[in-house]
Amino acid sequence: MANSQQLDILRRGADAWNAWRKDHLDAKLDLNEADVSNIDLTEADLSTANLSGSKLTSTNLRGADLSWSSLVGADLSSANLSEANLNGADLSGANLTRADLRDANLSQAKLIDTNFIAANLSKADLSDADTHGAFFRDADLRGTLITQEQLNQAQPPDNIP
Repeated sequence: MANSQQLDILRRGADAWNAWRKDHLDAKLDLNEADVSNIDLTEADLSTANLSGSKLTSTNLRGADLSWSSLVGADLSSANLSEANLNGADLSGANLTRADLRDANLSQAKLIDTNFIAANLSKADLSDADTHGAFFRDADLRGTLITQEQLNQAQPPDNIP
C-alpha cells in the first residue's frame, strides 16, 4: 500500500508535490497501488517512485520526471505523458491504451508485455528499451526512435513507421 502522507501530498497536485520533494530528496517514494486518476501532475518529479499497480487513468503527467520509477502493472490508460521522462522506468505489464506519449523519453525502459494499443508514441525515444511482448496495435509510431529488432520483439503492430 502507498505511503498515506505522500499520497495526500501528491493528490494536491504537482506544485505541492514538487515543493515537498525538494525538502525530502532522500525519501523513498512509495505510491504503489495508489489511485491518482484525473489529477494534474504536469512536470511532477516522480523519479525513482514506486507506482506499481497504481491507477493513473486520464492523469496529466505532461513533462513529468518518471525516470527510473516502477510502474509495473500500472493503469495509465488515456494518460497524458507527452514530453515525460521515463528513462529507465519499468512499465512491464502496464496499460497505456490511448495514452499520449508524444516526444516522451522511454530510452532504457522496460516495456515487457506493455499495452500501447492506440497510444500516440510519435517522436518518442525508445532507444535501448526492452519491448519483448509489447503491444503496439493501432499505435502512432511516426518519427519514433525504435529499431526493427525492437518491433520484432514486440507483438506485431498494425502500422510500422
